[in-house]
Amino acid sequence: MPPLQSKILVYNVHMNEFISTFSTAVKKNTDSLREELKGIRTGRAHTGMIEGMIVEAYGGSMKMKLLELASLTTEGSDGLKIMPFDPSTSQDIEKAILSSPLGLTPKIDGVIITIRIPQLSEEQRIKYVKLVSQMIEDTKNAIRRERESVRKDVKQSFDAKDLTEDDKYRLEKEIDALIGVSNSELQQIKESKEQEIMKV
Repeated sequence: MPPLQSKILVYNVHMNEFISTFSTAVKKNTDSLREELKGIRTGRAHTGMIEGMIVEAYGGSMKMKLLELASLTTEGSDGLKIMPFDPSTSQDIEKAILSSPLGLTPKIDGVIITIRIPQLSEEQRIKYVKLVSQMIEDTKNAIRRERESVRKDVKQSFDAKDLTEDDKYRLEKEIDALIGVSNSELQQIKESKEQEIMKV
């Protein structure tokens, strides 16, 4: 392979690596935020509120997500029905729900657990909206830290002469463009969740 082609290949591999690493970090942080937001109560019942809840099952010997222990369905706009796959885990599930910060009261009828979701007060809605804003800000900060880290790596590669100045410039531009896309997505997530919380 001629030297020039070899150098171009090295640049492209480096560039793709930096962008891929950063894109993965952005996605991971955004996905994590979406999961956390599911746990924030709104005025309507939805299984996402509880599916990620950790249950200490079988006498605390196993920590599992509620979704792994039971089938979850909604009942109307304010009810949730939980049907454990193993009836012996009903008490463990009840305990996890009672100790969660959601403030829900489960009712066991045989092996089926039902939960009624009380309407949120105006004060609670405002509190949850503030919490969402804080979570969005925390995610933005985490993504900014990832950006600083990848920019540092780009600079090191440039200093080591693995990248040209043009490559360094292109990479920084692409990283900033990804931040712009990420911020737009986070803003949409924020607005959507706030509307969900404030909807009576």
